[in-house]
Amino acid sequence: QVQLVESGGGLVQPGESLRLSCKASGFTFDRHSIGWFRQAPGEERERVSCIGTADGATYYEDFVKGRFTVSRDNVENTAYLQMDMMAPDDSAVYYCAAVRTGGWYCPSPPDHYTYWGQGSQVTVSS
Repeated sequence: QVQLVESGGGLVQPGESLRLSCKASGFTFDRHSIGWFRQAPGEERERVSCIGTADGATYYEDFVKGRFTVSRDNVENTAYLQMDMMAPDDSAVYYCAAVRTGGWYCPSPPDHYTYWGQGSQVTVSS
């Protein structure tokens, strides 16, 4: 059974940090790129970051570049999104998603991803 289980969301104040985890099971994790998406109320789901299977294959949208860091542990079958210097505009439900790939493939459109986590609420508020 394929599963992506997210954890680590919560409420933080502006300027603080959170780390999201995405634990995978039921598929070959090290052959899949992992995307991180977020969706705020009334908004489209948007890609935040992605990590491919090749060394150094990481991507960030401009609005998180320099603040968020994506990583993966292929032994633990887990991906991470470290979020620093958070701002109220970062408030959303965050999702991880997986797509079978080779190397540097890290698509932006959500419908290119095969497996999805359940979502984790992140709220940034003072």
